[in-house]
Amino acid sequence: MIGELLELGRSIRERDPARPSWGEVVFSYPGLHAVLWHRLAHALWRAGLRGAGRFASHLGRMLTGIEIHPGARIGRRLFIDHGMGVVIGETAEIGDDVLIYHGVTLGGLSLKPGKRHPTIRDKAVIGAGAQVLGPITVGRGARVGANAVAVNDVPDGATVVGIPARCPPSDCPQEPNVGYGLSASNPDPVGERLAALEMEVRRLRAETERSALRERS
Repeated sequence: MIGELLELGRSIRERDPARPSWGEVVFSYPGLHAVLWHRLAHALWRAGLRGAGRFASHLGRMLTGIEIHPGARIGRRLFIDHGMGVVIGETAEIGDDVLIYHGVTLGGLSLKPGKRHPTIRDKAVIGAGAQVLGPITVGRGARVGANAVAVNDVPDGATVVGIPARCPPSDCPQEPNVGYGLSASNPDPVGERLAALEMEVRRLRAETERSALRERS
């Protein structure tokens, strides 16, 4: 546990632009505390002590505001920045060096047993408020923008934004920090749908006019 504390603390100090001191990291970073609580809860869960695992997870949630199911599998050096409101489901899998901002949900869409939650590969970034749902995979080094809703796989190195999350054709932000920002030209699914309906109305109107002309002739 001491080794992991040092590894997590070193990783946070290197990656957080606030450049916190060791004291700040160890005593004041809920993301670090949440990971350590999860290690205990996960060990109890794997040992068959599921009630104890859930209780340890519950204590971690009360102390940090971060809910991680004891069955979730988390790799090394996970950095949960700020952290409040993060929810990670039972069958979620997270690789190494992943960055997750506050308000993120790694959730499920099915009530059936089995794999229900996302797999997040190494060095991925999940922006603030993003919802990553279902047994999808967010690839290595991929980025899910703030408040995006990802329900499909995200390829390695890709950046997706919007609802549903996707990469804009000509405006894919490549900067690593997508925790709070979206691209300059955010996709507008409602506007796109309205435009498609308008096109359909115009097509039907043109067909109606042609039919009327044929009848008069």
